[in-house]
Amino acid sequence: MAIHIVLVEPEIPPNTGNIARSCAATGSVLHLVKPLGFSIDDKSLKRAGLDYWPFVTLKVHESLQVFLDTYKGRNMYLATTKGPNLYTEVEYQDEDMILFGKETAGLPRDFIKANESRAIRIPMSEDTRLRSFNLSNSANIILFEALRQLGFPNLS
Repeated sequence: MAIHIVLVEPEIPPNTGNIARSCAATGSVLHLVKPLGFSIDDKSLKRAGLDYWPFVTLKVHESLQVFLDTYKGRNMYLATTKGPNLYTEVEYQDEDMILFGKETAGLPRDFIKANESRAIRIPMSEDTRLRSFNLSNSANIILFEALRQLGFPNLS
């Protein structure tokens, strides 16, 4: 059993490193969709993941379209501040994929609009100074809800 965390064009190495560490600790699969804002061997990326990188199931994809073509028909959720559905309203299943966009812009707006029924969000303040939660925090919040619903498979 596994949940798949998909980072589309991530830009900040420590965010990706933190998410990689969470994926290693939970047996989740990490997908990175190019272009990346850093090198995968970037020192700050490695530092954020510490010694967890050998335990991460990592898949790298050349573009969002290549990723979508590869996993066509799979159950995917789009994490976005523009999602009409709360992340807790979803009934997660084994092998679900949760997509997160780059830190500065999120997922492409046309992609979200075309898949609005699959767009999920974390509720937050109406305060306009707050754009969104940090990427690694958001990924962990949603990942652990999915794992909770699945009974924390293979975790103790």
